[in-house]
Amino acid sequence: MIGGVTAPRLMLLDSASLYFRAYFGVPDTLRSPQGEPVNAVRGLLDFIARLVHDHRPDQLVACMDAAWRPQWRVDLIPSYKTHRVAEAAEDGAEEVPDTLAPQVPVIEQVLDALGIARIGSADYEADDVIGTLTARATGPVQIVTGDRDLFQLVDDARGITVLYPVKGMGNLQVTDDALLREKYGVGGAQYADLAALRGDPSDGLPGVKGIGEKTAAQLIHEYGDLAGIRAAAQDIGSALTPARRRNILEAAAYLDVAPTVVRVATDAPLPDFDPALPREPLDPMTLEDLATRWGLGTSLDRVLETLARTGKVE
Repeated sequence: MIGGVTAPRLMLLDSASLYFRAYFGVPDTLRSPQGEPVNAVRGLLDFIARLVHDHRPDQLVACMDAAWRPQWRVDLIPSYKTHRVAEAAEDGAEEVPDTLAPQVPVIEQVLDALGIARIGSADYEADDVIGTLTARATGPVQIVTGDRDLFQLVDDARGITVLYPVKGMGNLQVTDDALLREKYGVGGAQYADLAALRGDPSDGLPGVKGIGEKTAAQLIHEYGDLAGIRAAAQDIGSALTPARRRNILEAAAYLDVAPTVVRVATDAPLPDFDPALPREPLDPMTLEDLATRWGLGTSLDRVLETLARTGKVE
């Protein structure tokens, strides 16, 4: 509460993470009247309806990847997300299933017609938009993502949690500092250092040879952070084993840049927008046309009903 006014509860959606999950979790037998798959569209709408119903945020932002593989990250670590680039794609586009790609513009149009803020930032990932909005927030924040990288934003003191799908949107792990310490041995503020040390093959991050998740957590516990670990490697009097010291020193070039790549940006430039949860569609005529064209049926109905009960009147 600030000046007697309760700060708004903000929910941030890692949109691509969620619509990929919807695509693979909802049968592609859900089709438009013309026969095109709409499982990702309808699945995401069902997710949003459930999230808003269960958690009742005051503000909701769908965070988008304006650049899923920003050049500034690739310049630092060329292997960053390399394996996700389609081999046949001449433009370096991310490999997206053939029947998902046509659904993404539909998702964007539906969100816009509903009046749910949809925000991206040139040359930044959705993670960076989430990091920036979290840094700006004055109240509690719930981040909805299937990406563990965003655990680094968890902060009990500020009321920042990650809702991590364990098995669909019906089973969300509420990730706070206590849970992170229990599962990974570190809190949110230390998670990026753990991720840099451990590496992540799915993101093309090699990590440090011989250091997995448990060892990374142990080293952070002993030396405080990545800088402390690197200082210990330089100190021949430290308790590091010769092999571990050697591996850390040999990874110096990687460790020089890994924190910048792994940490989400908190200063991405963002446009002005209204994050308030809408009670009514911003553009009902367009929404009706989209519903008819794509056969959005009960999925859209559920979102509209939930927003009508939960959203704020401007």
